[in-house]
Amino acid sequence: MPTVDSTVSLTLRIRGLKQKIALASLGALALTPMLWRLAQRGGGEPIGLLSDGGAGLLLLLLLLYSPHWLRMILALSWAAFQTGASELLAAMQRLPSWEDLHYLADPAFVRNSTASFNVSSPGLVWSLLLSAGLVCLLPAARPRVKYLLPAGLAAGAALLSVQGYLSINHDDQSVASRHNALHWFILDAIVSPPRWSPEALANFTLPQGLNRLDLDGSAILPKGAAKNVLIITLEGMPGLYHPEIRKAMGVDYPDVSMTKLAAVTQDAMLIPDFVDHSHQTIRGLYSLLCGDFDKLSWDTPKAIELQSLPERAANCLPAQMAKNGWDTHFLQGAGLGFMGKDRFMPLVGFQKVHGTEWFKEANPYPFEWGVIDSVFFRGARNYIAGLRKKHRPWMLTLLTVGTHQPYAVPGEIAAKYPDRRAATVDLLDQAVARFITDLRKDGVLKDTLVIITSDESHGSDKADWVSSWGMGVVLAPEARQLPRLKGGGYGLVDMEASILDYLGLPMPPSLIGRSFFRDYGEPREMVSYTTSKRRWHTAQNLRYECSDDGRCRVGKSGSLIGPPPADFARDKEGGGAQVFLVTAKLDQKLTPQRGLKVLKFANGEIRKLPEKITNEWSDNLVGAQYLDFPARSRVSVSIKVKVIKAPTEGVQLKLAIKQWEGAIDEIQHDNFPILHAMEEGRLEFAFDNPRPRQYLSFHLLGEGKDAAVQLEEFNVTVDNREG
Repeated sequence: MPTVDSTVSLTLRIRGLKQKIALASLGALALTPMLWRLAQRGGGEPIGLLSDGGAGLLLLLLLLYSPHWLRMILALSWAAFQTGASELLAAMQRLPSWEDLHYLADPAFVRNSTASFNVSSPGLVWSLLLSAGLVCLLPAARPRVKYLLPAGLAAGAALLSVQGYLSINHDDQSVASRHNALHWFILDAIVSPPRWSPEALANFTLPQGLNRLDLDGSAILPKGAAKNVLIITLEGMPGLYHPEIRKAMGVDYPDVSMTKLAAVTQDAMLIPDFVDHSHQTIRGLYSLLCGDFDKLSWDTPKAIELQSLPERAANCLPAQMAKNGWDTHFLQGAGLGFMGKDRFMPLVGFQKVHGTEWFKEANPYPFEWGVIDSVFFRGARNYIAGLRKKHRPWMLTLLTVGTHQPYAVPGEIAAKYPDRRAATVDLLDQAVARFITDLRKDGVLKDTLVIITSDESHGSDKADWVSSWGMGVVLAPEARQLPRLKGGGYGLVDMEASILDYLGLPMPPSLIGRSFFRDYGEPREMVSYTTSKRRWHTAQNLRYECSDDGRCRVGKSGSLIGPPPADFARDKEGGGAQVFLVTAKLDQKLTPQRGLKVLKFANGEIRKLPEKITNEWSDNLVGAQYLDFPARSRVSVSIKVKVIKAPTEGVQLKLAIKQWEGAIDEIQHDNFPILHAMEEGRLEFAFDNPRPRQYLSFHLLGEGKDAAVQLEEFNVTVDNREG
């Protein structure tokens, strides 16, 4: 029989063991990012190790001295944030910024991007989750060491101070190699790029190369022979993946290679120096279709602002093609609602717009974002066959989605590759190569200009600038007259000018850029904003790269992208300040400095209501999302709806307003009355913005069995009275 003393002794030993495990779990949780970096990179990223260590030490102190309920919240938040940051880094080669918070408010985006929990670094994720779980399960006593807190704070501050000094002096290294994800997130929220007054922007004149159409180059073709246009937009593909393109840019990268696409496009003109100007699909599509740079910041995309400028939208490529007799079509593998493509595509002139609802073939394995690439391209081939039967000229823009995180690939196939992204790139390579081969068999390439490009670049851990490197592959009936490698710098902004130039069509007045089908003797102005860096290549062959805190590097280079020039050093002459002025001016190109701006989100569409509202994001009837309003502005909202069908008890519509990830009550408005079939309802209200307001979303919601409403009007009018 155990004695009382032995029982007490055993209990104390168990309690002591639990305390040791609890304390070890706290330390493991806080220092896992540092240990993971050390395991993956060795000592190759010392500045990043300092950031991980400093942030981890401060977190550890916070955990040690917090009550258990707060400790659990902090532990789970840290684990979730570091996991999300790791996935974003793997997918896009960048760390999260505070502007990414609005994606957390979109359940569809979060659900689709995290589906099946297919993570790129399972070792890191499970270490974080296991240690966070132990922290939650095992309460740890607060330390009684008298000077632990001030000593720990001093050590953490010292680590971050040294890291800050080294980071400033080695800012040619990537952000991710120098920062812990949370450390960078906080810095990004605190530090903002230099601001310019409305007067300074109004008085500033953009360099000509960024503000005009340049057709001064010598034509390499007479008027093009193709009568149709096909734009194949590959989700996130950098030029890095094309073996001949990367060789032409002097880059060695055997890890991922689209060899099959290269093999079936041996007669194509390749554009190695091709720029994707920003992150986000909707921004890339705006540049591609409208011959303009999207915002070189995280402010409201120009695709949203364009809704108040129908006369500018009429200058976009699809509208110009339709005006000149082409049938214009857009087909993508994902749903149209996300990022408002259901509104943007018709606005810029596409007569037929389709997403996942068009495809009849089911995916052979689940993919949350939409149609996998092989199914997509089989459908696209059938779509083109239907267009050809009409014997009319057509323009078709395709957008894939299979290479979007979490990637359209089953686990058994992914296991054969270094990671899931490499697997999906190979599947895309197979699918698009087969598609091009099928188009040749069908005779499509005999009378069709085909341009293969990308909406954005997923980047690479090889270098930051790869996130601005897009894909440019051109197939034309005149293949023998085109060079294999097209010299000079180009980008998505040049797509509209190039196609109109090829077809010999008139150029709209607002168009800027150069033509792929001309040779230019002068250097090119070019800009981009990716991986938290603004890049500018000047007509004097100077290449600037500037971070948000105003620090810039500059060197002589013939291109915006490519390996950094040998003399790439800190800008000591202050020329980099122009970068922020240039990008700010370009960002406000569609925005009047003063006066009214009207955003229209309805045009008579009929929407079916769900029987029950299950999600205020997915059940939203309008695409009025992620809007920014300037300080000292007044916003007026006008909504008019008509109930087409309703149950006997009628329909009760409601308007919810959200900012970032949550509802807000400071904007007051009336409610809709209960409406029956064929009755109309109107709602009008206004609110002031004494301070800038960002990422505001309007959610028009309703429910009813077999109910439907017509959105006659949903206008958001911004009165920027103060400018």
